[in-house]
Amino acid sequence: MTAPRLTADRERCIGAGMCAMTAPDVFDQDPDDGLVLLLHAEPPAAHRAAVRMAVGVCPSGAIALHEPEGDGS
Repeated sequence: MTAPRLTADRERCIGAGMCAMTAPDVFDQDPDDGLVLLLHAEPPAAHRAAVRMAVGVCPSGAIALHEPEGDGS
């Protein structure tokens, strides 16, 4: 089974930091410009609920979780 993949669009990011606060093991903020830094493109299963929440609370829609098709869920 293929793991879900995350993408982060730094051009779209506004630096609100919601992702880093919601899922700090997966996201961080660049110390220079405050924009999203993706720490794990394939988040571990233990962090996926927090990742889904972070995607949902991102005010600019800069992060996306791409679930594999046909995973049976």
